[in-house]
Amino acid sequence: MTRTESNPRGRAGDPHSRVCIIAGGGNLPGAIAEGLANTGLKPFVLMVEGEPDAEAGLERYDHETIALEDAPSLVARLRRRGITHVVMAGEIKRRPRVAAMRPGIGLLRFVPSLIRALAKGDDGLLRFVVEWLEKSGFKVVGAHEIVPDLVAVEGTFGNHSPSEADWRDIKAARIAAEAIGALDIGQGAVAIGGRAIALEGIEGTDAMLERVRDLRDHGRLAGKKRGVLVKCAKPGQEARTDLPSIGPRTVIGAHAAGLAGIAVEAGHSLVLDGPDMIAQANALGLFVIGLPPKDTP
Repeated sequence: MTRTESNPRGRAGDPHSRVCIIAGGGNLPGAIAEGLANTGLKPFVLMVEGEPDAEAGLERYDHETIALEDAPSLVARLRRRGITHVVMAGEIKRRPRVAAMRPGIGLLRFVPSLIRALAKGDDGLLRFVVEWLEKSGFKVVGAHEIVPDLVAVEGTFGNHSPSEADWRDIKAARIAAEAIGALDIGQGAVAIGGRAIALEGIEGTDAMLERVRDLRDHGRLAGKKRGVLVKCAKPGQEARTDLPSIGPRTVIGAHAAGLAGIAVEAGHSLVLDGPDMIAQANALGLFVIGLPPKDTP
């Protein structure tokens, strides 16, 4: 009996499933691990070398560290651990150096696809990894499938709501975020005064908010004291690997940048540490709102 036959690739919450979190930076890997632990499942965390945040606390779970250039050993590592399901979570700030890899037999036939994927941007690379893992017998699942409570819902999250001017900024920032998403550049944008003034790049949301803060500190945004951050999924995005997310750190960064609030696409975004995020937004006077998804009539 093959490994896949002995453990049909069902739900990640099945009693006999064994879930691996391939962990990058940010709070998402820890939120998923905690969610699994709360259901009685013991996750295995495979931390990408140099990426997870120290405060994420991932070391308290069964874990190993893997360098990006050791990715060819990934399948063998997962099989040794009896993994049935894989979830990829968190930010990976750099790409593997293909020349430094030593492809194993299982990866050799995928090398041409890997090289093409590296040329297609982040979403192309993530799709390659998903395909490789699933053809190797694992079920790749999204954070929203494992911890559905993280998925953003429509409506206002806290005590504050957008003004009429804020809604103009939301519209402008959403158009900009969708445009850069279609180009596989990023998932977020900031608009002030009805026009986009900052776009998220490979450095991520926090760095974009720091740029906005610096622009304001240097007087480049004088007289425009509000503004909105909008995050939404890329068109056609692989939902299992890279949904946009916000949390308390996003609220703090938005406040430091002088923004009035944050809007995310409901159903296609994640909210991390929701109660803490809402409390932080209420205390700082920011609104946080879930927008109707793009595919809603």
